[in-house]
Amino acid sequence: MGMKWFVFLVAASGAVFAQAVCQPVLAYTPCELVFELDAAEARLHPNPYWTVDIRAEVRSPRFKTYQAHAFYDGANRMVIRFTPTSPGAWDFKITSNLPRYNGKEGKFEATPSDHPGFVQVRNVRHFAYEESKKPHLWMGDTLLGFGSMERAGFDAAIEARGKEKFNHLRGYLLGEDPGKAFPAPDRPNIAYFQELDKRVRAMNERGLTADLVLGHAGNQLARLLPDRAHRDRFARFVAARYSGFDVTWQMVEQFETYDNGRAFCKELGLAMKLYDPMAHPRSTHAARTSAPLGNDGWMDYIVYDSDSDALNAVERQVYAKPFVNAGFSGQPAATGAEFRRRLWRAAMSGQYLTSRRQGESPEDIKAMTVWRDLFATTRYWDLEPYFDLDSGRAMALEGIEYLVYIEKPAGPIEVLVEKHGYDVYWINPATGEATRPKDKDWKGEKFVGEPPNMTQDWVLHLSRDGKKEGMLKSYKFEARPVPVQEVETQDKAVPFVLSFPASDTLSVSHPTPFEVTLKRQTRATRLMTYLVTGEVTTSGQGYRVLGAGAKGQIHIPPALAKPGGVMVLRVTGLNANGKAYAVDRVFRLTP
Repeated sequence: MGMKWFVFLVAASGAVFAQAVCQPVLAYTPCELVFELDAAEARLHPNPYWTVDIRAEVRSPRFKTYQAHAFYDGANRMVIRFTPTSPGAWDFKITSNLPRYNGKEGKFEATPSDHPGFVQVRNVRHFAYEESKKPHLWMGDTLLGFGSMERAGFDAAIEARGKEKFNHLRGYLLGEDPGKAFPAPDRPNIAYFQELDKRVRAMNERGLTADLVLGHAGNQLARLLPDRAHRDRFARFVAARYSGFDVTWQMVEQFETYDNGRAFCKELGLAMKLYDPMAHPRSTHAARTSAPLGNDGWMDYIVYDSDSDALNAVERQVYAKPFVNAGFSGQPAATGAEFRRRLWRAAMSGQYLTSRRQGESPEDIKAMTVWRDLFATTRYWDLEPYFDLDSGRAMALEGIEYLVYIEKPAGPIEVLVEKHGYDVYWINPATGEATRPKDKDWKGEKFVGEPPNMTQDWVLHLSRDGKKEGMLKSYKFEARPVPVQEVETQDKAVPFVLSFPASDTLSVSHPTPFEVTLKRQTRATRLMTYLVTGEVTTSGQGYRVLGAGAKGQIHIPPALAKPGGVMVLRVTGLNANGKAYAVDRVFRLTP
């Protein structure tokens, strides 16, 4: 799906753009309308980035309207970059504070292409291609400095990732040194961005969606863009320049490290939502989870940087958005068998995966490709965490297929299934090799079996292969309604209490032990997963993850550590059946 570059030369005379200069272009191929300021306009606008406003109202053959803004491209040049998403005749009308261009109209033709379309959120917790409507199995890598690293190294990295069938690459929009990309808040380094254009295009040509992190951690973007006007103009510039490519947006690295990260990301996220005509998925990176910002009206998917099994499992049950884990390998990053185990634990929580750093070991890359190749044989966009089993973790589309991860085999595994005949596979997650047992065409309601050996982790796949093949012939994305759980908070129904701390205070300077105690023992409570979060509602920062498990210590993060404040501590528990409960307690913060 290689991209070609087309330039529309703008005729300034008359009410209509010259028709012949725009040759037909393939759908999902970025096109450019170029505007050159004349001498008089240049004198009036010595900094076109800041003062020139040119936008196009673009109408598709099906009469859907998009608004695309121009970006400054150096000297006296402004460019509208727009990507037609369907074949046929498109028309546009220009609005501008340059009278010479205001009100001008034009047309161009888009021809059919085999491009599947941009990645969009679909089926609540998953992704699909906009044009083909086919599901998208996100498998990402991280190359933070891709915009500023030496070009030969960049080319080698994306070529390797393309061959390994990664389809996302995450990195800093502004490179390793943002000051080189933006020497001043109102003056981008156009040469940097022109080279970045080429790199994003090269990534797309190799099948890689660019997951663009707009700002570094630690208030970097807030310092670079000191007020709302600068942030708005930055968002318009970035959206105008890169929305024509296959991208997703991640506002900042570790939003928690910003003085007011929630409000900052909301402002920037809403601006990106306004200026991106293609509506590419938006999120932000986080030190643990970006879910605290999930209800602020701009975020489409949730990003994790966490190898916490409790966090990953619990939030899957309570948020109706896709999940991408960019830190499942932990800090410091795990490799080898531990990398593989964390990968599969995250996958069994329903998360898509982005490796922490470019250049994982061949063993780790192999583990990711095994995961991808196996999930590609499933209806992964229909799978949900499944709990009717012992000694493993599972995802399932009940009655169709069950995917079970056994991290530490210790005997037979039991899985309750709908009564049908199933094809049985044991897959080695380190190599991808599949073993078929003697009862490879098993039928029943309770599968009992042992992996080929007990010395390593295994994946069990129970699949109605023929049924799945038939379902794909009459293609339908969703095979069932997506379950979204309402967390039980009624005191009588919640089977646990936060028994410690016993007092009503928490220290902001010293860790405080906590303990969760069951009120009653049942089959459902034989296995409980707990997540402890805290929020100072008056701060507006959202909640933070403070602990996991039945026992531990609470450390109040600096953003919430204001003596005299009031913190609402919430314990969310997930039982063996996947039912979520929550209990809240209020504490006064002390020094």
